[in-house]
Amino acid sequence: MNQMARNHPKRRNAHGPAGPGDAQRPRQDGPRERSHGGSGEGWLWGTHAVSAALANPSRTIHMLLATENAAARLGPARVTPDIILGKDLDNRLPPGAVHQGLAIKVAPLNPASLEDLIDRGLTRICVLDQVSDPHNLGAIYRSAAAFGFGGLVLQTRHAPPVTGVVAKSAAGAVETVAEARVVNIARALEQLGDAGFHTVGLAGEGRRNLADAVAGAAKVAIVLGAEGSGLRPAVAKACAELARIEIAPEMESLNVSNAAAIAFYEASRQRFPAG
Repeated sequence: MNQMARNHPKRRNAHGPAGPGDAQRPRQDGPRERSHGGSGEGWLWGTHAVSAALANPSRTIHMLLATENAAARLGPARVTPDIILGKDLDNRLPPGAVHQGLAIKVAPLNPASLEDLIDRGLTRICVLDQVSDPHNLGAIYRSAAAFGFGGLVLQTRHAPPVTGVVAKSAAGAVETVAEARVVNIARALEQLGDAGFHTVGLAGEGRRNLADAVAGAAKVAIVLGAEGSGLRPAVAKACAELARIEIAPEMESLNVSNAAAIAFYEASRQRFPAG
């Protein structure tokens, strides 16, 4: 998991924020979810994911399932839950789904475009270059919401759909962080640059550390590469600069979601310093 950072000449994908309110509004657009017949298509599960979906007025809810105890914990909701046994809920969802007694079947959020994100006035955006693990994607959503990144940009191909696994890992952030899918990441970076974003790719060969790279930038787009392979050459070239996260020499790299959290925090700290 070659994610992101270090002071090494070899290419590494290293894998950071927005105005404080950028990620707080209920999201009105997002990716289309692909069909995974028999594996929980359309279902989100877990307390945070279900509660966030119920709180998002842009979410169309088809069905809410809950165990008796979970329904009591959930309290009043805009959809009345169907009470179900835990073992029956297990059978509705993919093997190993940690549902905490709650699952909700929803329609996908309407798709966004990169222009939508720019027109919203977001100041912090994350661009993912072929990050493929759904748990990593969910964790990046969660960190984006925590540190004020209002939007994620992914490729239309070579990126996971937003499924229940992603939503569970995101702990509700898929409802508040807007997502746009683009055909060409390098071209999207050029478009972001034209819109005033300083595009910073995380890579071990970056000449400056991340803190220096994001300092003073009014708009920042942090670019993170795929697990293992890092940023593709064309994507790295399209960034305004490459930056690194300093880590101990004994470690080769960071996982992409960990690097993302560090980068998002650093960019937020630079823009909104303590005191």
